[in-house]
Amino acid sequence: MKVNKITALQLLLAFAMAFGFTACSKKGSNGNSTATGWKINDKKGGFQHNSKYKKQETAPGLVEIEGGTFTMGKVQDDVMHDWNNTPTQQHVQSFFMDETEVTNVMYMEYLDWLKRVFPPTEENYKNIYVGALPDTLVWRSALGYNETMTNNYLRHPAYSNFPVVGVNWIQAVEFSKWRTDRVNESVLEREGYLKRDAKVLDVTAETTFSTEAYLESPTKSYGGNEEIVLKGQRNKLANKEGATNVYAQRTSGIILPEYRLPTEAEWEYAAVALVGNREYNLYRGDKKYPWKGSYTRSGKRTSKGDQLANFKQGKGDYGGIAGWSDDNADITAPAKSYPPNDFGLYDMSGNVAEWVADVYRPIVDDEANDFNYYRGNVYMKNKIGEDGRAEIVTTDNIQYDTLANGKIQYRNLPGQISQEQITTDDTYLRQNYTRSDNRNFRDGDRQSTRYYDFSGTDEEKGTEKESERMYDSPKHLVTKDSLGNMLREYDKSSKRTTLVNDNVRVYKGGSWRDRAYWLDPAQRRYFPQDMATDYIGFRCAMSKVGPKSSKKKARN
Repeated sequence: MKVNKITALQLLLAFAMAFGFTACSKKGSNGNSTATGWKINDKKGGFQHNSKYKKQETAPGLVEIEGGTFTMGKVQDDVMHDWNNTPTQQHVQSFFMDETEVTNVMYMEYLDWLKRVFPPTEENYKNIYVGALPDTLVWRSALGYNETMTNNYLRHPAYSNFPVVGVNWIQAVEFSKWRTDRVNESVLEREGYLKRDAKVLDVTAETTFSTEAYLESPTKSYGGNEEIVLKGQRNKLANKEGATNVYAQRTSGIILPEYRLPTEAEWEYAAVALVGNREYNLYRGDKKYPWKGSYTRSGKRTSKGDQLANFKQGKGDYGGIAGWSDDNADITAPAKSYPPNDFGLYDMSGNVAEWVADVYRPIVDDEANDFNYYRGNVYMKNKIGEDGRAEIVTTDNIQYDTLANGKIQYRNLPGQISQEQITTDDTYLRQNYTRSDNRNFRDGDRQSTRYYDFSGTDEEKGTEKESERMYDSPKHLVTKDSLGNMLREYDKSSKRTTLVNDNVRVYKGGSWRDRAYWLDPAQRRYFPQDMATDYIGFRCAMSKVGPKSSKKKARN
């Protein structure tokens, strides 16, 4: 048997050649532009680019969800025989989602920040803090004694790790915006772009940080306090000789996308978690719940018989018989009380149902779009001030909305950029969208009614009589008289045929008040966006930028 021998000289020569090719490749890809041949990141100036960027940082509380294709809306036990869960094939991009529902202690941190920065004792700010408060009276029942939860559930440390409830959809959205700014503020401080501890020591109602305001004009952050933004810089670029006005930008790669509510498609995809229920590109059977199997109790030997979610097991049965059979929760349960699904997400069924971003309609129009499906787009743009720059909200021009139930809710906070809807000038000759408010897009609102006049003029088609609305939900009006007193006008019409309108939002997942039927991730219900309950909470999501997955694929 003949064996080829490799000499030390041959090995040395091979290593040298490999190193030489590697060095040339690295210099060509990172040193010079493939477009112009110019040097990138030249110390003398020119085009600067973050060539060392690796991947998006996982923000606090989030879990990465690899996107994919799935069948949305399939309900196995459709005892209701409704048609709003019609199966559609959908694809969602990769994203991040909160590992657990937003808890009381997380929301209390938000309330504490608002109270410190915008003291409710001052007339100009009182509606900011009050508008963010959860409605603790949702626990009350005419024939039940629930005052313990009314008085203690939100603030008592015994309930710190329980999911927050009594939060309406609008409040959940505002919490997400606040969370975005606080996380990016911390990231910029960590990377040396902001003065250390300014987020605690220097923040006031006139000097707050907003991510979008910083990106638009860094020196306008913190109310124009340049000491925080300029003199507080400690990053490597700022310390270079002759460096001035060094800011973080989107091109820096460190500013995170916004926290937001997940879309209905994202939420359902994350809940059903087919990642552990497939073979190559085929599903191995159907999943009725976020866990494997068709039962609500565990089949594992070590936990056999334990309930896998917190839900109502029957009439008058919110927890089971005390002892071994009890699911250990008669109202909500602490986060992570039950096993996670295959994506590592907790309580995607049971505990509390969860708000999602979508406006409710009975149909999911996959003919119009089957990629990142979402109904609810209202496209906005920065409001431009007299100086030609984006207008920053100040303490003097805070805007509030009066909700249908009379509650006052802030629309924006000082330090944020004022927003306004796009106009027809912005959409002229566009092919992908033609208007700002797309909540009614292809929902059968006007053209599906028997009153629609196909032969009429555009002006006639654009008008809609009150009696001819397809979604003729009640319209409760709230106005003020000349003295500023609030006047509530309740819609008492008996001719209304639906509760659906542009201000009702989808909520998903069963809750502690629901039977097992509602634990199916495909189930969908709706509720007014300005109202709250004791069984709806929420969790946040964040879009993933860059590649769909950073992991190598393994065959299952």
